[in-house]
Amino acid sequence: MLTKSRYAICTAIASLCLLGINQLPRLADRGSAPQDKPQKADGKPVTQAFINGQGEGWRDMGEADFVNVNCKPDTFAWRDGVAYCTGNPVGVIRSKTQYVNFEMTLQWRHMRNAGNSGVFVWAIPSSIKALEAGKGRLPGGIEVQVLDLGYKTQYERGGKRKADWFTCHGDVFPVGAAKMKPFPPVAPNKTRSFPTKELTLGIGQWNHYYIRAINGEVRLWVNGEEVSGGTGCQPSKGFICLESEGSPVEFRNLRLRVLP
Repeated sequence: MLTKSRYAICTAIASLCLLGINQLPRLADRGSAPQDKPQKADGKPVTQAFINGQGEGWRDMGEADFVNVNCKPDTFAWRDGVAYCTGNPVGVIRSKTQYVNFEMTLQWRHMRNAGNSGVFVWAIPSSIKALEAGKGRLPGGIEVQVLDLGYKTQYERGGKRKADWFTCHGDVFPVGAAKMKPFPPVAPNKTRSFPTKELTLGIGQWNHYYIRAINGEVRLWVNGEEVSGGTGCQPSKGFICLESEGSPVEFRNLRLRVLP
């Protein structure tokens, strides 16, 4: 149970990560003259922070931290700190440990047009057991979408479908039995948090995610800017999963800090 004192400590640690946030440069603005602060749709400044996973309490996450759930033995291959995922079959690897409050950084890039993947936060143990038993392909939990920019174009090809229920820039949403109240803007189904800005880079380019999961609330920063998330997540404890979903994708520089 999270006591008031532990909540205060947790909040303080997270706040320190964002201390001096306006002094941290955006990726695209390094070496350039100062610019006006970007604005959300509601007129409020976008929170900026390039958290690189360095500092007290942070540690690497690598092959030894994950176990296969329902992929082939060679679906994920780790070499020189990079996780190479073939995308075949659809499935996940999970962390060996369940986590409650934590923050995580990672980089990812798709290697094929219209690639699809994701990072699961607080993946539900019972759903993991079902996958291990051969039932289903993906777990329940909160998914942080990892989608190539070409996915939208491919989805709308032929003009029969409209990609109005997802974006390629860092959607956050509940899967399966998980629940979440999404931050605006939201998808038409009211369950998916759409990003406030389009910051994802295309094929072969590394994207940086900073994920903060505290007290049932998930927030996502894409390439240095907070864009999406949600609160009231149920459950708010579970596994971290990396997803394989049909096309090659690579992950590197996974870093984790457990919070009180």
